[in-house]
Amino acid sequence: MLAKVFSGAVYGIDAYTVEIEVNSGHGDPKTVIVGLPDAAVKESEHRVITALLNSGFTPPQGRTTINLAPANIKKEGPSFDLPIALGMLAAENDIKPDLLERACILGELALSGAVRRVRGVLPITLAARDAGRKAMIVPAENAEEAAVVDGIKVFAVKNLREAADFLNLELTLKPYVIDLRETFRSRNQYLADFEDVKGQEYARRAIEVAVAGGHNLLMIGSPGTGKTMLAKRIPSILPPMTLEEALETTKIHSIAGKLDAHESLIATRPFHSPHHTISDAGLLGGGTHPMPGAVSLAHNGVLFLDELPEFHRNVLEVLRQPLEDGTVTIARAAASATFPCRFMLVAAMNPTPDGYFPDDPRSTSTPLQIQRYQSKVSGPLLDRIDIHIEVPAVKYEQLARLEKGEPSSIIRARIVAARKIQQARYAKDKHVHCNADMQSKQSRKYCHPSPEAAQLLKAAVAEMNFSARAYDRILKVARTIADLVGAEQIGTEHIAEAIQYRTLDRNR
Repeated sequence: MLAKVFSGAVYGIDAYTVEIEVNSGHGDPKTVIVGLPDAAVKESEHRVITALLNSGFTPPQGRTTINLAPANIKKEGPSFDLPIALGMLAAENDIKPDLLERACILGELALSGAVRRVRGVLPITLAARDAGRKAMIVPAENAEEAAVVDGIKVFAVKNLREAADFLNLELTLKPYVIDLRETFRSRNQYLADFEDVKGQEYARRAIEVAVAGGHNLLMIGSPGTGKTMLAKRIPSILPPMTLEEALETTKIHSIAGKLDAHESLIATRPFHSPHHTISDAGLLGGGTHPMPGAVSLAHNGVLFLDELPEFHRNVLEVLRQPLEDGTVTIARAAASATFPCRFMLVAAMNPTPDGYFPDDPRSTSTPLQIQRYQSKVSGPLLDRIDIHIEVPAVKYEQLARLEKGEPSSIIRARIVAARKIQQARYAKDKHVHCNADMQSKQSRKYCHPSPEAAQLLKAAVAEMNFSARAYDRILKVARTIADLVGAEQIGTEHIAEAIQYRTLDRNR
């Protein structure tokens, strides 16, 4: 007998529905899976048959052919175990087809028949709803994730027997429901807060300016000065996530298998910090079946690169295109996958190879060693970092203070106000969302310094030998500083502060 079961799979950030046809007939007892299955799908034959036996069912006794359609797309992963098992039971008339044909089913099977969680449930649920499926049958640990999607009923199952009894109407399961708005509101909380930071007023101010304008940031300081501590608190002052951003971020983490069990929604800005030994494939994403990389896991949040010069040069170079486009495309022979990666780049490095500033008596680095160390970060990458600052060591008096610093909530309120000014300014420019996105056209239109400010910038360019690149970055950052105080025109104080945020250029 022929039975049909519907499931789904992901490719890139999107998902597509998979129709599983199971035909059970006479002949030698053998199971054949076709439709470009990978090794994990082929191995499901053994998991499924053992799970059927341990759940009290009799597997098909003749030749069983399983087709995964569309047959021209490679299928991977163990998420087809449960639908294949239910398809086998339907082909043997052990399951009624009524509910089976209206549901999309996902789940990995243990040998005992227990249903294990799988990745990619959120995008597959969205695809199933768009394809007209009325229900999702998913592992219990994925139920919250699937229930985020409106317009489709979600049923959580713990084992194969439970799924079969439910489809035969011998067991009643209530649809799993969550309050999406309440879940989003309750989870939009950050544990790390800027009120924990003592001292570092200059760095805190630079970070505020960077976040307000969407500028990338480089912090230079000796080990132990608090660079990582500062970076980890940046998500807490980014503008609050919208529900659409939260869903998009959750989709990426679901596809990558990074969601925790019973986690329904990522409602806070992600902070992703890969180790400096990461490969270019790990950073951008890749694999035979393309998976999101570190840049996509940081989408809508912060990508923090600690010990920047220690990263392989080819790894840093591949960052240039994602920083410009906000997407990364992974091309393969059969097809290509595109992942979003709009993030704020925050990097940290030591000032010298030995970690101390050149004027520190403990530093033993020669000027040539310092130059070689800093040159590990290429000019084209530095072109995309608007602000670079020095982070000095915190003095004892500041560490010993009992009072807390300014909390993230107050800093974020100023940043949100500045971002609203920018949104209104660039309302007609589709590809410009904040000051850091400005191209030459927008820069000429919106970055007009006062006569006195223009004279100061002219003198700074002449005295410090700033490049054209640095000149452009100073104007963008000055525009952000002016927005933070609601100023229409860029003044001398805005230009003067922006010049201070070009540490590497001033040192050179």
